[in-house]
Amino acid sequence: MRTFTLPGTDIEVPNVVLGLMRIQDKSDEEVRTLVDTARDAGITFLDHADIYGSGAHGCERRFAEALGLSSSEREQLVIQSKAGIVKDGPYFDFSRQHIVESVNGSLEALGTDYLDILLLHRPDALVEPEEVAQAFDELASAGKVRAFGVSNHTPHQIELLRRHVSQPIVANQLQLSVTHAPVIAQGVAANMQGLDQAIVRDNGVLDYCRLHEITVQAWSPFQAGFFDGPFLGSERYPELNAVVDRLSGKYGVPAEAIAVAWITRHPARMQVVLGTTTPERVTAAAQGSDLPLTRPEWYELFRAAGYRVP
Repeated sequence: MRTFTLPGTDIEVPNVVLGLMRIQDKSDEEVRTLVDTARDAGITFLDHADIYGSGAHGCERRFAEALGLSSSEREQLVIQSKAGIVKDGPYFDFSRQHIVESVNGSLEALGTDYLDILLLHRPDALVEPEEVAQAFDELASAGKVRAFGVSNHTPHQIELLRRHVSQPIVANQLQLSVTHAPVIAQGVAANMQGLDQAIVRDNGVLDYCRLHEITVQAWSPFQAGFFDGPFLGSERYPELNAVVDRLSGKYGVPAEAIAVAWITRHPARMQVVLGTTTPERVTAAAQGSDLPLTRPEWYELFRAAGYRVP
């Protein structure tokens, strides 16, 4: 498992992350098996959010109930959570009060004294960055959060926060897979008139994050689009799966590893957030952590996914 020090922190992290948004209805044994399988593969980074589960902090509480971490076990993990979405609304809330209350709720549910990383979960159109700064300062000074980041934010939204927040923004969690790659595709097709791929929707967020040493965390690495099913094995992507299968045979790894490797091969040094609750798929995906896809292979997968390469 490839690891690196998260820029702006002293936190050593793997480049594959276990997301825990679907564990609410899993038994203690199933949750333990999932997490133990991830750890055996070198995945010591766990991703939570206050809204995951059937109620507030549901999956965080389910995790703590199942694992019952000791203090020494807690120190061996990097635990990240997110705040800002209010499901009962539904709406977004980046107020100081909501952020602080959400973190306190996450700490109580997880049975821990601190989060390694807190992300602001999707942008709040009514954000007042001064309040975000107050919340971050309060949480950092109390030792409740070690580092801060965002999720699904554009460069200008991040810049607005950075103007007021004293802590570095260390991560931006974005949807990314080989079939859902506008953050990459738009740069490849820049200034190509008439090509949908060239339409600017993300304002260069990947390049922005690289310039400012903000780690991109790629969520839904196996999803074809926005929660419309996986591309691996799908009859909708015959050309892509033919390439995936050939590379799987060449490298002696499962298809999931090739999908992960397409992301980890990128020089932006991204993390891949897995959403599966199947231990076997976690093991399979982890094999893509440091798989050395060649440049021609990377672009072949990109083209097979339907993107234009001039």
